[in-house]
Amino acid sequence: MLSVDHGRTPFLPRLARVVSAHDETPDVRTLRLELLEQAAERLHWEPGQFAEYSVFGTGECVFTLANSPTRSEYVECTLRAVGKVTTGMAALVVGQVVGLRGPYGNRFPVEQWRGRDLVFVGGGIGMAALRAPLQFVLDKRADYGEIVVLNGARSVADLVYKDEMKEWQASDGVRVVRTVDPGGETAEWDGEVGLLPDVFGRLGFKPDGRVVIVCGPPIMLHYMFQALEKDGFAPDQVVTTMENKMKCGLGLCGRCNIGRFLVCRDGPVFTWAQVQTLPKDF
Repeated sequence: MLSVDHGRTPFLPRLARVVSAHDETPDVRTLRLELLEQAAERLHWEPGQFAEYSVFGTGECVFTLANSPTRSEYVECTLRAVGKVTTGMAALVVGQVVGLRGPYGNRFPVEQWRGRDLVFVGGGIGMAALRAPLQFVLDKRADYGEIVVLNGARSVADLVYKDEMKEWQASDGVRVVRTVDPGGETAEWDGEVGLLPDVFGRLGFKPDGRVVIVCGPPIMLHYMFQALEKDGFAPDQVVTTMENKMKCGLGLCGRCNIGRFLVCRDGPVFTWAQVQTLPKDF
């Protein structure tokens, strides 16, 4: 559901200034933004929600809110420059101002995960959608069981959050597994080599109440779901997110229609059980 401040129209963007920009890969960048309004107007969101970001004079684009609300003194988004607006976002420098409206969408059910073991599986920039719930459970570490992060990409150069993975690994009860596709490794690479579904299978996870949170391109999700089914995971143990299909963010344009769902209105977070009801070619 939408999460909009009372008394504020969902069409009116806030203003936010870029305070830092970090290149994750040659074509993926993370921007940190600070709102220009008073502290009383601080943005409130939940892990998994998204926002519309405006590059003035160019257009709007949708990105997940890539940091946890436990770190709400700033807003971060991780993006790949692939079109006019995203290229404009990627070109922003410290001090420039953008528009930000939201948050929109539903959220990851982090309360239901308390006491359970968690596996976060991110493919490429799909890891950006998992970063907020991952940060959330790390910031409330005592509430959760074992945490495994499986971060994969086509090549070593395409892995996002390389520095942060070291921080995640340093937390008690957290294991980070890095993997790249065959042929994407370098001579110095000391992680796994293999497609994400195959590496997940090799890790030998037992369902045992474990929750798997996964995000990546559709083809990766297709084979991940097959691997999860083979390993005995139930559809309600698996959660994903589909924010890449959205445009207006308000359920008005219909662009993100998948079967009976509008991703921005009914998602972007869905269980595997819900995904099984969607058209096969979504």
